[in-house]
Amino acid sequence: MTQDFYPFKEIDKKWQDRWEKQGLFTMDPDSPKKKYYCLMMFPYPSSALHVGHGRNYIIGDVVVRYKIMRKYNVLAPMGWDAFGLPAENAAIKSGIHPKVSTFNNIRTMKKQLRSWGVGYDWTREIASCLPDYYKWTQWIFLQLYEKGLAYKKKASVNWCPSCQTVLANEQVVNGGCERCSAQVEGRNLEQWFLRITDYAQRLLNDLKLLKDWPERVRTMQANWIGRSEGVEINFKVFDSDINLACFTTRVDTIFGATYMVLAAEYPLVDDLIKGSGNENEIRKFIGEVKKDSAADRTVPNIEKKGVFTGRFVINPVNGRKIPLWIANYVVMGYGTGAVMAVPAHDQRDFEFARKYRLPIEVVIDDPEESLVAENMKEAYVENGVMVNSGQFNSLSNTDAMRKIADYMEREGIGRKTVHYKLRDWLISRQRYWGAPIPIVYCDKCGMSPVREKDLPILLPEKVKFSGKGARLPEGQGSASGGKPCAESPLKHVKSFINAKCPKCNGKAKREIDTMDTFVDSSWYFLRYLSPGDNEKPFDKALVNKWLPVDQYIGGVEHAILHLMYSRFIVKVLYDMGYVGFSEPFARLFTQGMIVKDGAKMSKSKGNTVSPDKLIDKYGADTVRLYTLFIGPPEKDAEWSDRGVEGAWRFLNRVWRLIDRRSSFVVRDSQSKGRVSKLKYKIHYTIKKVSEDMEGAFHFNTALSAIMELVNEIYLVSSSEPRARSPELKEAIRVVVILLAPFVPHIAEEMWEKLGNKTSVFEAEWPAYQEDVLARNKITIAVQINGRVRTKIEIDSAASEDEIKKTVFSNETVNKWTDGKSPRKCIIVKGRLVNLVV
Repeated sequence: MTQDFYPFKEIDKKWQDRWEKQGLFTMDPDSPKKKYYCLMMFPYPSSALHVGHGRNYIIGDVVVRYKIMRKYNVLAPMGWDAFGLPAENAAIKSGIHPKVSTFNNIRTMKKQLRSWGVGYDWTREIASCLPDYYKWTQWIFLQLYEKGLAYKKKASVNWCPSCQTVLANEQVVNGGCERCSAQVEGRNLEQWFLRITDYAQRLLNDLKLLKDWPERVRTMQANWIGRSEGVEINFKVFDSDINLACFTTRVDTIFGATYMVLAAEYPLVDDLIKGSGNENEIRKFIGEVKKDSAADRTVPNIEKKGVFTGRFVINPVNGRKIPLWIANYVVMGYGTGAVMAVPAHDQRDFEFARKYRLPIEVVIDDPEESLVAENMKEAYVENGVMVNSGQFNSLSNTDAMRKIADYMEREGIGRKTVHYKLRDWLISRQRYWGAPIPIVYCDKCGMSPVREKDLPILLPEKVKFSGKGARLPEGQGSASGGKPCAESPLKHVKSFINAKCPKCNGKAKREIDTMDTFVDSSWYFLRYLSPGDNEKPFDKALVNKWLPVDQYIGGVEHAILHLMYSRFIVKVLYDMGYVGFSEPFARLFTQGMIVKDGAKMSKSKGNTVSPDKLIDKYGADTVRLYTLFIGPPEKDAEWSDRGVEGAWRFLNRVWRLIDRRSSFVVRDSQSKGRVSKLKYKIHYTIKKVSEDMEGAFHFNTALSAIMELVNEIYLVSSSEPRARSPELKEAIRVVVILLAPFVPHIAEEMWEKLGNKTSVFEAEWPAYQEDVLARNKITIAVQINGRVRTKIEIDSAASEDEIKKTVFSNETVNKWTDGKSPRKCIIVKGRLVNLVV
C-alpha cells in the first residue's frame, strides 16, 4: 500500500537527481531526431525568485518535457543576464563587489530552479559578466563600428538622477526610470549610439514574417518604429540665410500655420537667438525645459510653455511672416525638432495659441457647421473641406494632401518623405558593471577601435563605488548648475584608463563608459550553441542548423526593448554573412504576470510569495500544478493560497489511483456502460491535451481535462476486488503520461510503480482514436434570433467554451451575424445554441 499523501520530499529529490544523472535535458549534437530549440529569456540574477518569476520557467519546462516525449532533440539552455545597475547600486550600499553578489544570487537561483523541477542543459550555461562572454559582445560592437553602425555624438539624453546614468528612450516609462521609477531628467552629453534607424523599415516589414508572435507584440513594435509618410517643408528665416526644415503628416493644414515652434535642443537655437535682446531670458527658459525628459514633455496634458525668439519665418505657400517660438511640448526625438503650428487643427497648438494670444486660422471646415476661430473651444481634427487655402479651396482635405504635396515638390519648397519615431539605440552607460566599450582615444590619432586580437578589454575588479558623479559645469543641464553628471567609476582606475594606441602605439586613454546590458542580451541565444568556443562568438554551422529559436518564452515587458534589439543585431549579422537567418525567434509566447493583492509582486510592496516555503510544505509538483492551473498563461492571474491547497488535494487523489487500481471492477451492465464512456473520455482527453500543448499553451484547460478524466476513473471504480477492466488500467496509464510534463516528479514515481523500468519521458505520447470519438459526436442546431440557421457537430462532452468556439468559427454563423459579437449566447446542452444579435 502507498501512503494516502504522496511523499513528495523523497520523490522530488529522487527524480531530480536521476534526471541530472541520466542527462535528460542534455542536448545530443549527433542525434538524428528533429531539432527543437526552446528558450526561456535568461534572467537577471538580482535576488531570490518568487512564484511570479516561476511562471515563465515552469511554462518553458512543460514545453521542453512535452517535446522530449514527442521524440524531438531538444535544446533548452539557461544562462544569466549578469551585468547591470542593481548589482552596482547594491555594491554602493553594502560594499559587496557586484561580481560577488551576482554569483551568490546565481547559486541561489539555480538551487530554486532545480527545486521547481525545472530542467536545463547546464553544460551550456553562460553568464554575460564573464570575459569569455563579453569578449564577444565587444567583438560585435567592433563589427558595428566598422560598418558605421556604432557612433558617438553629443545628444540630449534621458538622465536618471538615482541610478546616475543615461537611459535609452525605451527605458523611460511614464517619465520615470524603468529600474527605480525616479523622475528622469534631460541632459546634453557625449554618448555612444547604434544606428538601428538604418534598419527601421526592415524591422517593420519583417514583422509580417513573425506569424507565430502575439499580435499585441507585433503591434507594439510597429507603433514604436512609428513609420509616418509626410512632407518635409522648408521655412526660410526672415532676414537670414537660415532655412528650417519641418516634417508634417498634415500638409493639408499648411495654410493655417500661424507660428513655428522649435525644440529647446534644436541645433540652430544659439544662432537664432543671438542678438535677440532677450537672449538671457531665452537661455534660462531652455535650461528649465531641458530638466524635463522627452517623455514628460510629450504628455498631452502638459502645461504648454514657450518663449518668443524675436525671429520670424516665412510660410512658403502664402508668403506670410509668422513668429518663431521655442516651446516645451516639442522634442528632437521625432521629425526635425521644428514644428509648423496649426492651432485650428492641432490641440497642443490650440492650447499654446490661446495662452499666448497667437492667431488661429481655420483651413479645414466642418461640413456640418462652419467653424469660427474666435468661437472654437478646441481644435478641429476631423476631415472636412478646405477653406482659406488658395487654389485648394473646396477640395476635401484628404484629396488636398496629395495635391499640396505635389505642388510643393514642383515649386521646390518641400519634398515627400518618410519619418520614423524610432531613434538610434543609446548604449553607453556611466557605470562600472557592464562590458567595457572597446575604444581608445589618442592625442595624435584620435578615436580608434581596439584590435580584435586584444579582446577582451577586461573590466578591472578593484574599483571604488561612491555612487557620486562629477559636477556639471555651471549652466549645463541645470539652471543652477552643480548637479552630478555622467561619470563612470572606471575614470579613477589608472590601470584601466591608460592604454596604447592601436595605430601609433603611443599613449592613449580608454573609453570609460560601459555598454547597456541590452547589448549583452541581444545575441546570447547564439552563444548557447558553442559556449566554450574561444576562437569565435558562435559556430556558424550550428546556429544555422538550430536557429531561429523554435519557441521563445518570456514577459511582454520585453516587447520593445530586448526583442527589437535582438532582431536588429541578427539582421546586422545576417547582412555581414555571419548567420543565415534574419529573424532570431520563430515563435514567441509572452506569459502574463502573477499578481498578489491586485499588484505585481515586489519586495517593496511586501506581496511576494516565496516558492521555497510552499515546496517544503506541499512539494514542487503542487506549486507547478497551481501555477499552471491558475488561468490562461498569457493573461495576468491573482495568486491564492487556497488554490495551492486545491492543487495539493488533486495530486493526492491522483496518487491514490495506484492503490485503487487493483480494486477497479466492472460490476454490472450499468458499469459496463460507464466503462464505454470512460474509453471515450480517455481518447477525448488525449486529443484535448495534445491540442492544448501544440496550440496556444492553454495548460489550464489541458489540466482541467485530465482532472475530468480522473473523476471519471473514480466513478467507474468499485471498492470490491473483482475482475479488472482494461479500460481502467489504460486510463491510469494515460493520466500518468499526460500529467508528466506538468507534474513530473509524481508522474515518474507513479510510472515506476506501474511496473515500468524506464523514465516516463521515454514513453510514447498516447494517440487518440478518431473512430472512438466519432461514436460520441452529436449534432446540435444553431439559432440566430430564434431561427435555425445551421447545425454543428461537436463532441458530446464538449465544454461550453468549446461549443462557443465551434459556433463562432462557423462560416454560416459569421454570415448571419455579419461578424458582430452576439449580445447573448444561450446553450441548451446536447440540443441547441441560441444567439441573440
